[in-house]
Amino acid sequence: MNSLVTRGSLFDDFFKDIAPGFYVRPLHGDGTPTPSQIKVDVKETDGGYTVHAEIPGVPKEDIHVSLEGNVVSLRAEVRQHDEKRDGEKVLRSERYFGSVARSFQLPAEIDAAQARARYDHGVLMLSLPKKVSAAGQRLNIE
Repeated sequence: MNSLVTRGSLFDDFFKDIAPGFYVRPLHGDGTPTPSQIKVDVKETDGGYTVHAEIPGVPKEDIHVSLEGNVVSLRAEVRQHDEKRDGEKVLRSERYFGSVARSFQLPAEIDAAQARARYDHGVLMLSLPKKVSAAGQRLNIE
């Protein structure tokens, strides 16, 4: 039953519309993002793949990418906290700490030694060249 009713489910959306006074949202939004909230675009070229993953609000030091064969794994440590300013009286303070991870499989193996990653304005961009296998190379006959 837990898998049917999760945060952000159809029931939550229904109750937000019908009885908005009974639904309490955290001040920071939805708190820790879920794996489906890492939006990923994957494009293939002859030489490899390009991946664009949206991970807004997370410093690049807290994003981890691992490559194993043809599996790409993304993990981000999420930290959201309130900042107290001088002269303010804090009535309520909320903090969210957690991690979100997502893995997906590509059709061909990745050359991890040639892979590149860049993070800019909340978007992680991966350049993942395909691994040239020895079985695919043609031998010259002497």
